[in-house]
Amino acid sequence: MVVGDASLDIDTLVIGAGPGGYTAAIRAAQLGQNVLIVDKGNVGGVCLNVGCIPSKALISAAHQYEAVSHGADIGIEAGDVKVDFGKVQQFKDGVVKKLTGGVGSLLKANKVQYFNGEVMFINANEARVFNDQEAPRYRFKNCIIATGSRPIELKAFPFTGRIISSTGALSLPEIPKSLVVIGGGYIGIELGQMYSKFGTKVTVIEGLDSILAGFDKEMAKLVEKKLKTKDVEIVTNAQAKSAEQTDNDVTVTYSVNGEDKQVTADYLLVTVGRRPNTDGELGLDLIDLKLTDRGYIEVDNQGRTSIPHIYAIGDIVAGPALAHKASYEAKVAAEAIAGLPSTVDYKCIPLVVFSDPECASVGYSEQEAKDKGHEVKIGKFPFNINGRALSLNATDGFVKIVSDANSGLVLGAQIAGLEASNLIAELALAIEMGATVEDVALTIHAHPTLGEISMEAAEVALGHPIHTIVK
Repeated sequence: MVVGDASLDIDTLVIGAGPGGYTAAIRAAQLGQNVLIVDKGNVGGVCLNVGCIPSKALISAAHQYEAVSHGADIGIEAGDVKVDFGKVQQFKDGVVKKLTGGVGSLLKANKVQYFNGEVMFINANEARVFNDQEAPRYRFKNCIIATGSRPIELKAFPFTGRIISSTGALSLPEIPKSLVVIGGGYIGIELGQMYSKFGTKVTVIEGLDSILAGFDKEMAKLVEKKLKTKDVEIVTNAQAKSAEQTDNDVTVTYSVNGEDKQVTADYLLVTVGRRPNTDGELGLDLIDLKLTDRGYIEVDNQGRTSIPHIYAIGDIVAGPALAHKASYEAKVAAEAIAGLPSTVDYKCIPLVVFSDPECASVGYSEQEAKDKGHEVKIGKFPFNINGRALSLNATDGFVKIVSDANSGLVLGAQIAGLEASNLIAELALAIEMGATVEDVALTIHAHPTLGEISMEAAEVALGHPIHTIVK
């Protein structure tokens, strides 16, 4: 390793090249800053490499396999449908390669310097970046920390052998015959349901009384109902205690109502949350940056930390660990550095589970709106009387709009059903721009589309729906 003594000058140092980091670097460069971005992994971070993108590629493949295998209801019958999981993994890897390559090209086009390696703060204005070949020292005017998060590893269930994290679950060489999932949150449900569609016998062990905690209970029940059609066993109010591995399987001991039980499977997938990457060798202690007890970096509404010229975004600050939240915060931080009056406003962050059916939520739930003092009016419309949903044979789900009864303002929305992840954007925009349910109802929606369900839900809230009876 070659270590230079002189410091190189840079306007903005960005640590981490995930959706937050690379967005911050590009936006900062667009605003005229000389930017260096550093990441020890691949460009794109967890999301593009071992998270959002590869999981959705596998989920898409599982949906297609299920559609081909079970099309008899609409008169489509296939013969002996087989899965070449090696090719499925190649498809997934191809999607990842295309997107990460695209991000690399965007960084280059915006004249962002990229360094594949690690960072160690020397002081609040200097850092050493290093890999096996070199270790230059940089002096920076501003810094944006975007180091992301990693799966929480429990002492009783270390990630080794047949005990895997979400990262390991995305790279299995074969479709397991059986899988135990500890944690019924969005990651556990997405991956567990994906493998169940490929034929894996899945058992979900959840400590709370329902899967998908934090989402509308009716949404969770729809997903649970669909999981049970694939013989997925869901054990709630359960406490996972230990695991014993052999070369071929793993046996999990868990407790329900004080009674110990066991289940054996090919693999154990542990999805109990994520931990911010603020520990390790970054050297935050050397610059006396303020952290919370849980390891999150304290920031203001522009992402500014306790050291005014150092910013933090994404999974390492408070709030949900979402790629789109990180990208949003990235733009705010880069613009704040440039002196623009950008600040974060979290009232409109969509939450999405790529389950079957998909679930999406934005703004307030009905209870949250009431807790904030609103007199609430609900507009709800089901998928099963929408022409497009019927023609797609995808009738499970609903759109629920939460509005203020006096002003009509859209306060929140929950969608369960096909394409919920895309449909939620319209209602997020409605909240962002201060639209009313009347605005949504008066917007002409193309027919026949799933988007009409949002219009119909708005009409229910107004009391004059066309395609259902208000009781």
